[in-house]
Amino acid sequence: MSTATTPVTEQVTVEYSEDGHTATILIDRSAKLNALTLGLLEDLAAAAREVSASAARLVIVRTAGDKVFCVGADINHFADLSAAGMWRNWIATGHRAFDALAGLRQPSIAVIDGLAFGGGLELALACDFRVIAAEARVALPETGLGTVPGWGGTERATELAGRARAKELVLTRRQLSGEEALAWGLATAVAPKDALEQTVAKLSADLLAGAPLAVQLGKQLIDAAADGAPSRVLEALAGGLAAATDDLAEGVAAFREKRTPHFTDN
Repeated sequence: MSTATTPVTEQVTVEYSEDGHTATILIDRSAKLNALTLGLLEDLAAAAREVSASAARLVIVRTAGDKVFCVGADINHFADLSAAGMWRNWIATGHRAFDALAGLRQPSIAVIDGLAFGGGLELALACDFRVIAAEARVALPETGLGTVPGWGGTERATELAGRARAKELVLTRRQLSGEEALAWGLATAVAPKDALEQTVAKLSADLLAGAPLAVQLGKQLIDAAADGAPSRVLEALAGGLAAATDDLAEGVAAFREKRTPHFTDN
Protein backbone atom coordinates (compact mmCIF):
# COMPACT_ATOMS: atom_id res chain seq x y z
CA MET A 1 0.00 0.00 0.00
CA SER A 2 1.27 3.47 -0.78
CA THR A 3 0.53 6.75 0.88
CA ALA A 4 2.47 9.33 -1.10
CA THR A 5 3.26 9.92 -4.73
CA THR A 6 5.64 12.63 -5.85
CA PRO A 7 5.26 13.50 -9.53
CA VAL A 8 8.72 14.34 -10.80
CA THR A 9 7.03 14.76 -14.18
CA GLU A 10 4.08 13.11 -15.85
CA GLN A 11 6.48 10.39 -17.01
CA VAL A 12 8.50 9.82 -13.82
CA THR A 13 6.94 9.48 -10.39
CA VAL A 14 8.21 8.45 -6.97
CA GLU A 15 5.80 6.56 -4.74
CA TYR A 16 6.42 5.63 -1.10
CA SER A 17 5.01 2.68 0.81
CA GLU A 18 2.79 3.32 3.80
CA ASP A 19 5.65 2.81 6.24
CA GLY A 20 7.99 4.90 4.10
CA HIS A 21 10.50 2.08 3.82
CA THR A 22 10.16 1.48 0.07
CA ALA A 23 10.34 4.05 -2.71
CA THR A 24 9.14 3.05 -6.17
CA ILE A 25 10.39 5.00 -9.17
CA LEU A 26 8.00 4.55 -12.07
CA ILE A 27 8.85 5.48 -15.65
CA ASP A 28 5.69 5.85 -17.69
CA ARG A 29 6.09 6.50 -21.38
CA SER A 30 4.24 3.36 -22.34
CA ALA A 31 2.81 4.87 -25.53
CA LYS A 32 6.41 4.96 -26.81
CA LEU A 33 7.44 1.64 -25.22
CA ASN A 34 9.13 3.62 -22.42
CA ALA A 35 11.80 4.82 -24.85
CA LEU A 36 14.19 7.21 -23.13
CA THR A 37 14.59 10.88 -24.00
CA LEU A 38 16.89 13.56 -22.62
CA GLY A 39 14.08 15.01 -20.56
CA LEU A 40 13.10 11.65 -19.15
CA LEU A 41 16.71 10.91 -18.22
CA GLU A 42 16.98 14.24 -16.42
CA ASP A 43 13.76 13.48 -14.55
CA LEU A 44 15.09 10.05 -13.59
CA ALA A 45 18.17 11.70 -12.11
CA ALA A 46 15.92 14.08 -10.17
CA ALA A 47 13.90 11.13 -8.87
CA ALA A 48 17.10 9.43 -7.71
CA ARG A 49 18.15 12.57 -5.86
CA GLU A 50 14.77 12.78 -4.14
CA VAL A 51 14.89 9.15 -3.04
CA SER A 52 18.45 9.48 -1.80
CA ALA A 53 17.38 12.31 0.51
CA SER A 54 14.33 10.41 1.77
CA ALA A 55 13.98 7.97 4.66
CA ALA A 56 13.38 5.07 2.24
CA ARG A 57 15.40 1.92 2.85
CA LEU A 58 14.78 0.27 -0.52
CA VAL A 59 14.23 1.51 -4.07
CA ILE A 60 12.28 -0.36 -6.74
CA VAL A 61 12.46 0.73 -10.37
CA ARG A 62 9.51 -0.10 -12.60
CA THR A 63 8.15 0.95 -15.96
CA ALA A 64 4.58 1.18 -17.21
CA GLY A 65 3.00 -1.41 -19.48
CA ASP A 66 3.04 -5.17 -19.31
CA LYS A 67 5.02 -6.27 -22.36
CA VAL A 68 7.97 -3.89 -22.54
CA PHE A 69 10.25 -2.81 -19.71
CA CYS A 70 12.09 -0.29 -21.88
CA VAL A 71 13.21 -0.41 -25.52
CA GLY A 72 16.10 1.94 -24.79
CA ALA A 73 16.93 5.29 -26.33
CA ASP A 74 14.33 7.04 -28.45
CA ILE A 75 16.05 6.96 -31.85
CA ASN A 76 14.13 10.01 -33.02
CA HIS A 77 15.73 12.04 -30.25
CA PHE A 78 19.36 11.28 -31.11
CA ALA A 79 19.47 10.33 -34.80
CA ASP A 80 20.10 13.89 -35.96
CA LEU A 81 22.51 14.95 -33.23
CA SER A 82 25.97 16.16 -34.19
CA ALA A 83 29.01 14.36 -32.85
CA ALA A 84 29.47 17.13 -30.30
CA GLY A 85 25.81 17.01 -29.30
CA MET A 86 25.97 13.26 -28.86
CA TRP A 87 29.04 13.62 -26.65
CA ARG A 88 28.03 16.66 -24.61
CA ASN A 89 24.33 15.98 -24.16
CA TRP A 90 23.02 12.55 -25.04
CA ILE A 91 25.76 10.32 -23.63
CA ALA A 92 26.56 12.59 -20.68
CA THR A 93 22.93 12.95 -19.58
CA GLY A 94 22.36 9.19 -19.66
CA HIS A 95 25.47 8.58 -17.61
CA ARG A 96 24.44 11.16 -15.02
CA ALA A 97 21.01 9.59 -14.68
CA PHE A 98 22.19 5.99 -14.43
CA ASP A 99 25.13 6.87 -12.20
CA ALA A 100 22.71 8.67 -9.86
CA LEU A 101 20.64 5.49 -9.73
CA ALA A 102 23.66 3.23 -9.24
CA GLY A 103 25.05 5.55 -6.58
CA LEU A 104 22.00 5.49 -4.34
CA ARG A 105 22.85 4.63 -0.75
CA GLN A 106 19.78 2.39 -0.65
CA PRO A 107 19.74 -0.98 -2.44
CA SER A 108 17.70 -0.96 -5.64
CA ILE A 109 15.72 -3.56 -7.57
CA ALA A 110 14.77 -3.33 -11.25
CA VAL A 111 11.62 -5.28 -12.10
CA ILE A 112 11.96 -6.45 -15.72
CA ASP A 113 8.57 -7.63 -16.87
CA GLY A 114 9.13 -7.42 -20.62
CA LEU A 115 11.64 -6.46 -23.30
CA ALA A 116 14.71 -4.58 -22.03
CA PHE A 117 16.81 -3.52 -24.98
CA GLY A 118 19.75 -1.14 -25.25
CA GLY A 119 19.31 1.70 -22.78
CA GLY A 120 16.51 -0.26 -21.15
CA LEU A 121 18.95 -2.99 -20.16
CA GLU A 122 21.48 -0.35 -19.15
CA LEU A 123 18.82 1.15 -16.87
CA ALA A 124 18.30 -2.22 -15.22
CA LEU A 125 22.05 -2.84 -14.93
CA ALA A 126 22.38 0.42 -12.97
CA CYS A 127 20.29 -1.17 -10.19
CA ASP A 128 21.77 -3.49 -7.58
CA PHE A 129 19.36 -6.34 -8.30
CA ARG A 130 17.32 -7.39 -11.32
CA VAL A 131 14.24 -9.59 -11.02
CA ILE A 132 13.20 -10.71 -14.49
CA ALA A 133 10.21 -12.50 -15.92
CA ALA A 134 11.08 -15.77 -17.62
CA GLU A 135 9.22 -14.56 -20.70
CA ALA A 136 11.22 -11.30 -20.90
CA ARG A 137 14.11 -10.65 -23.26
CA VAL A 138 17.20 -8.51 -22.74
CA ALA A 139 19.77 -7.33 -25.27
CA LEU A 140 22.30 -4.67 -26.19
CA PRO A 141 21.61 -4.41 -29.95
CA GLU A 142 23.23 -1.05 -30.69
CA THR A 143 25.87 -2.33 -33.15
CA GLY A 144 23.06 -3.37 -35.46
CA LEU A 145 22.08 0.29 -35.63
CA GLY A 146 25.61 1.47 -36.26
CA THR A 147 26.48 2.63 -32.77
CA VAL A 148 27.48 1.19 -29.38
CA PRO A 149 26.01 1.10 -25.86
CA GLY A 150 26.49 4.57 -24.40
CA TRP A 151 25.08 4.60 -20.89
CA GLY A 152 27.37 2.25 -18.99
CA GLY A 153 26.28 -1.01 -20.60
CA THR A 154 29.73 -2.16 -21.64
CA GLU A 155 31.17 -1.58 -18.17
CA ARG A 156 28.31 -3.01 -16.13
CA ALA A 157 27.71 -5.99 -18.40
CA THR A 158 31.43 -6.83 -18.21
CA GLU A 159 31.39 -6.53 -14.42
CA LEU A 160 28.40 -8.85 -14.10
CA ALA A 161 28.85 -11.33 -16.95
CA GLY A 162 32.56 -11.19 -17.70
CA ARG A 163 34.46 -9.96 -20.73
CA ALA A 164 33.63 -12.79 -23.12
CA ARG A 165 29.90 -12.75 -22.36
CA ALA A 166 29.78 -8.96 -22.62
CA LYS A 167 31.41 -9.14 -26.05
CA GLU A 168 28.90 -11.74 -27.16
CA LEU A 169 26.05 -9.60 -25.87
CA VAL A 170 27.25 -6.42 -27.62
CA LEU A 171 28.93 -7.72 -30.78
CA THR A 172 26.39 -10.39 -31.75
CA ARG A 173 23.33 -8.49 -30.43
CA ARG A 174 22.10 -11.74 -28.90
CA GLN A 175 18.77 -11.60 -27.09
CA LEU A 176 18.73 -13.43 -23.77
CA SER A 177 15.73 -15.01 -22.12
CA GLY A 178 15.12 -14.56 -18.43
CA GLU A 179 16.78 -17.90 -17.65
CA GLU A 180 19.79 -17.04 -19.81
CA ALA A 181 20.13 -13.63 -18.17
CA LEU A 182 20.19 -15.38 -14.80
CA ALA A 183 22.78 -17.90 -15.97
CA TRP A 184 24.98 -15.11 -17.33
CA GLY A 185 24.84 -13.17 -14.06
CA LEU A 186 22.82 -10.30 -15.50
CA ALA A 187 19.75 -11.14 -13.41
CA THR A 188 19.37 -11.80 -9.70
CA ALA A 189 16.24 -13.91 -9.94
CA VAL A 190 13.88 -15.17 -12.62
CA ALA A 191 10.24 -16.17 -12.29
CA PRO A 192 7.21 -16.78 -14.49
CA LYS A 193 5.42 -13.53 -15.09
CA ASP A 194 2.53 -14.49 -12.83
CA ALA A 195 4.99 -15.09 -9.98
CA LEU A 196 7.17 -12.05 -10.60
CA GLU A 197 5.67 -9.87 -7.88
CA GLN A 198 5.98 -12.65 -5.33
CA THR A 199 9.68 -12.93 -6.15
CA VAL A 200 10.13 -9.16 -5.88
CA ALA A 201 8.32 -9.17 -2.53
CA LYS A 202 10.58 -11.92 -1.16
CA LEU A 203 13.78 -10.12 -2.18
CA SER A 204 12.40 -6.84 -0.83
CA ALA A 205 11.58 -8.45 2.51
CA ASP A 206 15.08 -9.92 2.75
CA LEU A 207 16.67 -6.53 2.06
CA LEU A 208 14.40 -4.70 4.50
CA ALA A 209 15.05 -7.22 7.28
CA GLY A 210 18.63 -6.06 7.75
CA ALA A 211 19.64 -3.05 9.83
CA PRO A 212 19.14 -0.13 7.40
CA LEU A 213 22.43 1.64 8.02
CA ALA A 214 24.36 -1.62 7.91
CA VAL A 215 22.72 -2.60 4.63
CA GLN A 216 23.57 0.76 3.09
CA LEU A 217 27.13 0.65 4.41
CA GLY A 218 27.50 -2.88 3.05
CA LYS A 219 26.40 -1.76 -0.41
CA GLN A 220 28.88 1.11 -0.41
CA LEU A 221 31.71 -1.08 0.83
CA ILE A 222 31.15 -3.58 -1.97
CA ASP A 223 30.95 -0.85 -4.61
CA ALA A 224 34.13 0.71 -3.27
CA ALA A 225 35.89 -2.66 -3.29
CA ALA A 226 34.89 -3.17 -6.93
CA ASP A 227 36.60 0.15 -7.67
CA GLY A 228 39.77 -1.00 -5.93
CA ALA A 229 39.37 0.69 -2.54
CA PRO A 230 41.09 -1.13 0.37
CA SER A 231 38.64 -2.94 2.62
CA ARG A 232 40.97 -2.81 5.64
CA VAL A 233 40.46 0.95 5.79
CA LEU A 234 36.82 1.30 4.76
CA GLU A 235 35.52 -1.66 6.76
CA ALA A 236 37.14 -0.24 9.89
CA LEU A 237 35.44 3.10 9.34
CA ALA A 238 32.09 1.53 8.47
CA GLY A 239 32.30 -0.88 11.38
CA GLY A 240 33.02 1.99 13.74
CA LEU A 241 30.00 3.88 12.45
CA ALA A 242 27.78 0.82 12.82
CA ALA A 243 29.04 0.30 16.37
CA ALA A 244 27.63 3.68 17.35
CA THR A 245 24.08 2.79 16.32
CA ASP A 246 21.17 1.60 18.42
CA ASP A 247 20.52 -1.02 15.74
CA LEU A 248 23.74 -2.89 16.54
CA ALA A 249 22.76 -3.05 20.21
CA GLU A 250 19.31 -4.28 19.17
CA GLY A 251 20.80 -6.88 16.83
CA VAL A 252 23.08 -8.24 19.58
CA ALA A 253 20.23 -8.29 22.11
CA ALA A 254 17.93 -10.10 19.66
CA PHE A 255 20.63 -12.68 18.95
CA ARG A 256 21.14 -13.37 22.64
CA GLU A 257 17.40 -13.52 23.29
CA LYS A 258 16.77 -15.69 20.22
CA ARG A 259 14.21 -13.31 18.72
CA THR A 260 13.78 -11.29 15.56
CA PRO A 261 15.44 -7.87 15.86
CA HIS A 262 13.41 -4.70 15.49
CA PHE A 263 15.63 -2.17 13.74
CA THR A 264 14.79 1.52 13.91
CA ASP A 265 17.47 2.99 11.61
CA ASN A 266 19.10 4.74 14.56
